[in-house]
Amino acid sequence: MLNAKKLTLAVLVQAALISTAVASEQSEAKGFVEDAEGSVLFRTGYLNRDKKDGLTNDTSSAAQTAIFQLDSGFTQGVVGFGIGVVGDLSFKLGENKNAGNQMIPKHDDGSAYDHWARGGANVKARISNTTVTYGTQVSELPVMASNTARLVPEYYTGVFIESNEIKNLNLVAGKFTKNQWSDDIKSDGQNLDRAIIWGAKYKFNDQLSSSYYGLDVKDKLERHYADVNFTQGLKDDASLTLGFVGYHTDWDEGAATDSHTTNDLSNRQNSIWGVSAGYNKDVHNVMVAYQDNAGNTGYDYGYNADGLQSIYVPNSYLSDFNGNDEKSVQLQYNYNFKNHNLPGLNWTTAFVYGWDIDIASQTDRSKIIDQAEEHEFFNQLKYTVQTGPMKDTSLRLRHSYLRASDTYNNASGNYVSNAIGSTNEWRIWLDIPVKLF
Repeated sequence: MLNAKKLTLAVLVQAALISTAVASEQSEAKGFVEDAEGSVLFRTGYLNRDKKDGLTNDTSSAAQTAIFQLDSGFTQGVVGFGIGVVGDLSFKLGENKNAGNQMIPKHDDGSAYDHWARGGANVKARISNTTVTYGTQVSELPVMASNTARLVPEYYTGVFIESNEIKNLNLVAGKFTKNQWSDDIKSDGQNLDRAIIWGAKYKFNDQLSSSYYGLDVKDKLERHYADVNFTQGLKDDASLTLGFVGYHTDWDEGAATDSHTTNDLSNRQNSIWGVSAGYNKDVHNVMVAYQDNAGNTGYDYGYNADGLQSIYVPNSYLSDFNGNDEKSVQLQYNYNFKNHNLPGLNWTTAFVYGWDIDIASQTDRSKIIDQAEEHEFFNQLKYTVQTGPMKDTSLRLRHSYLRASDTYNNASGNYVSNAIGSTNEWRIWLDIPVKLF
């Protein structure tokens, strides 16, 4: 894979040096102050997990935060320079004695922080349509995606290059040396040595797009991702969407994984893929999906500084249906209430069933002692303000009912699994975005 990384970097450099058919972003720069942008997201979050597996404790967290992002414009000239700041200021709501789930950081005695602050700065340079950023950042790549599904984001520190020199082609590459989970106080709470990322996304036309990304975390893992998405317009303003997504991961001997069915820690690997089909017409959207795991390890992610949201697969809700050798099917329905004079109100419901999960003995991981199952019933109601001074403010109410086999819940303590465990979960999120300038 070293050749693939070198090739991606070479293409980035060449793209920045040659003339193309794309207008130059840097040539249109207005200035350091003139193009500056700043925003604050005020978020109130509540997450409660009522555990039903008989072993693990219930968790409940409630907190308030202000997530800020300040970015200067680029100076004018052939090469433009700028700076940025990202971070969050938070405090807990109530005692939170059962805090968990990456919501609130904890002291050494297990008690929740009363208040905390995190963040950092970055510097950036741009030539033509290629930008280099160094410092604290939020990553959105599927092989190393920052967790943004908790109170505050997961941060990475390092260098990131993004190039849009060729029309419809987006190229990226980067190297990160720090990883901070959403509930980490230290900027390098996950002890990341080095993670290298590379990849490309290409839009063939308005119907078809595809992407590929790679990740190499030193002494931990190497991961590859690819997707293809196709949309076909139908009569009466309906549309059909087809999607394929897949990952392949090889873990190094020193990596952490929750579940594997091999005694050879130098030979852990996994391939997970999913296909989906969606039909959309007016206020209705229906999606069906199939997802499949293969290999001797479940699709474990996040334990090796590879991002706690790095699972861009269709059957991902509270459970990601990513157990060792697991297969799963999904039916999802979304309804928009705009025809009821309630624009901005959406309801999503889904049912996912997973089966054929290999459960290994803890004493001999190559020995399969059960084929487990799990199923989840998901519902979410979200309202987003459409106009006025509170425009884009949103309130989201989400509930998951997740149940699994006793062995997948690890109820006896003698088996190996990476299940969340049978759980009733509630999430309530209130987001109020404020644009500063």
